[in-house]
Amino acid sequence: MAKRPHIIIFNPDEMRWDTMGHMGNPAACTPFLDGFARTEAVSFSNAYCQNPVCVPSRCSFFTGLYPHVRGHRTMSYLLHPGEETLFSELKNAGYYVWMNDRNDLCAGQIPGWCESHASEIYYGGQKPLGPGPERELRGEPGSKNYYSHFEGKLRLDAGGKNYNGDDEAVDAAIARIHDRPADQPLCVFLGLMFPHVPYRVEEPYFSAIDRKKLPARIRLEECSGKSKAIEMIHGYVGMDGYTEADWDELRAVYLGMCAKVDAQFARLVQALKDEGIYDDCAIFFLSDHGDFAGDYGLPEKAQNTFEDCLTRVPLLIKPPKGTPLDPGVSESLVELVDFYATAMDLAGVQPGHTHFGRSLRPVLADRAAAVRDCVYSEGGRMPGETHCDEYHRNGKNGAPPSIVYWPKMRTQADDAGHEKGIMLRTDRWKYICRPSGQDELYDMAADPGERVNVIAQPAHAPLLADLRSRMLRWLQATADIVPWQGDSRFTPEMMWGRVGGLVPPEKEAEVRQMIADGVPFPTLMGYCRALHGEG
Repeated sequence: MAKRPHIIIFNPDEMRWDTMGHMGNPAACTPFLDGFARTEAVSFSNAYCQNPVCVPSRCSFFTGLYPHVRGHRTMSYLLHPGEETLFSELKNAGYYVWMNDRNDLCAGQIPGWCESHASEIYYGGQKPLGPGPERELRGEPGSKNYYSHFEGKLRLDAGGKNYNGDDEAVDAAIARIHDRPADQPLCVFLGLMFPHVPYRVEEPYFSAIDRKKLPARIRLEECSGKSKAIEMIHGYVGMDGYTEADWDELRAVYLGMCAKVDAQFARLVQALKDEGIYDDCAIFFLSDHGDFAGDYGLPEKAQNTFEDCLTRVPLLIKPPKGTPLDPGVSESLVELVDFYATAMDLAGVQPGHTHFGRSLRPVLADRAAAVRDCVYSEGGRMPGETHCDEYHRNGKNGAPPSIVYWPKMRTQADDAGHEKGIMLRTDRWKYICRPSGQDELYDMAADPGERVNVIAQPAHAPLLADLRSRMLRWLQATADIVPWQGDSRFTPEMMWGRVGGLVPPEKEAEVRQMIADGVPFPTLMGYCRALHGEG
């Protein structure tokens, strides 16, 4: 068997696709990722997550399954025993799986379940962390920053640094790379918190972003026909007092957080080079979902809206040396379930379950190649599914308004505000279907900011019929999966009850052992009939 590559997964949280310079953002400060994409990897400009929040997205891209297949479409239903992941499958194939303790994947209340997916888990909080923000910005209820998640510039310690949990995890991963098992391929998973809210970052990243170069923000006042979720959250966050200068500062800090992620990724890659194993690595850089970061007048994210700022994410892949590679930016439509398929393909490990990912190896070899003609994302809940929203999980009175997430959580409590939806995105069109019929359609060529919902225009009726038909066929093809292991229809005693009358006493122990060994019933019955003289 050929030597298996090391699998390196660098997974920032809530990083949207356009936070990188090579994606055309003039204010972005990601020099390492930009150079990496230019010469070492393929960066996918049209990579879409399968859910716009953490847990459902991770349950999807670590299994190759869509959220609806097994009901993983909430923040509080994680993977359970019997559900394999990329990690468990690589571990079973002989990989030494190292990960930090950023979970959002395996149900934490089941003893030993998270631990079974790894050879080693690094638990954070072992190092002192840096100081907090320079000043308190949240203010009193009703102030413009109360629900903004904005904290601004972080202070530096005596050494001129602000060491956070991500820094600790990166240091721990680097230590394991330098002291890795000699006889096993390595799988490293780094799940970061940045650039997840709160929006805060230290120097030099805070000042690295030129506020004057920020692209124009998508303003909700310019939009029509947006989802009820966006309208409700916008009303609850109460950020109408934000000026464009305020929004620019929030957006710049968010990009500064992404700049720190870029520097951390550079450190990890340098460690691989220092150890002489860089060429032997398949490296994946991807985020689970994006962030409004001021677009539509909103901070953070929502669970059932599908704007590109939430569903379009970074995905960069460097294959091991010797794998055909056409480095640069690919415009091919891909989904994060394809990450699972590609990692398993490059590792040379056969998945143990049906999945819906497609290996991106052809696109790595030719950036113009295509593996899909459309992509999907899904989120939200059906009426009455109170177990699917965080607001009701806080008790009968819901989450208190003092929680910074209250605007989003309060919106989740509304059946219409948290309505289930499915997004279908082609190279030109984005269609969002909801059970109530409050659908959305955007011409992404003419309106890349998704400002004007054109669902009601009669001229689009034939297009809508086609998109709805596509979505139906996709749902039919992906509605469920059948586990590969078969079950017996009978217990051992049921089996014996059906054949025992045919078995001579001196053969009883042998036949019972055949039953215990799982001999198929037709074979067992044929053998017993032969013993009885019916052959």
